[in-house]
Amino acid sequence: MLIFPAIDLYEGKAVRLYKGDYKQMTVYSENPPELAEAFYKAGAGCLHLVDLEGAKTGETPNIDVIRRIREAGPLFTEAGGGVRSMAVVERYLDAGIDRVILGTAAVTDPTFLREAVETYGEKIAVGVDIKDGKVAIKGWTEKSALDAFDFCRDLQALGVKTIICTDISRDGAMQGTNRALYGELSKTLALNIVASGGVSTLEDVKALRALDLYGAIIGKAYYTGAIDLLEAIGAAT
Repeated sequence: MLIFPAIDLYEGKAVRLYKGDYKQMTVYSENPPELAEAFYKAGAGCLHLVDLEGAKTGETPNIDVIRRIREAGPLFTEAGGGVRSMAVVERYLDAGIDRVILGTAAVTDPTFLREAVETYGEKIAVGVDIKDGKVAIKGWTEKSALDAFDFCRDLQALGVKTIICTDISRDGAMQGTNRALYGELSKTLALNIVASGGVSTLEDVKALRALDLYGAIIGKAYYTGAIDLLEAIGAAT
């Protein structure tokens, strides 16, 4: 299982939100490229980036810092936040991003989703953010009427290969990951599933690996020192 340390960007800084609440934001680094370099030196091979401003606006206000992060080390890097047009997909790819994550637009603009998958194949992933069993959109500020499992099945049928699945109720809460949810997803779907939200201990990492998931994202647990990145990578392999 791959470990993706996360950098969430807001105004060029690395931050973390509590349960997706922009009013409960903690700044962890003023220099995200330096942070990415530290991840690489600690043994990471992958990186997960989110432009939190872009997630709300549909623009790419942090594209310059994302480009500098990508240049900080040879990490396989996926990024999302505000990807709602082919122009934004291309902007991320031009910045050196390896895989672009669609979120809101995958729900609200199925034509764009189809075009992106047909054009770029496995370079496109979809973020499935779950709130009360439904898919959340617009930076987690709205809850759609879509059932999360039905949506994932539709993505699989469309040809999407990778989903980043976040249980919003666990994100940044340090309450452990939702093992039951990821277990059910893993049994139900033939997708590369990246677990996100609440990965707080090495036991969480080991449990997700036992579910045969493709990857897991570690955010707040790294920043607070609850998880040592090198130990997490070891537990995942």
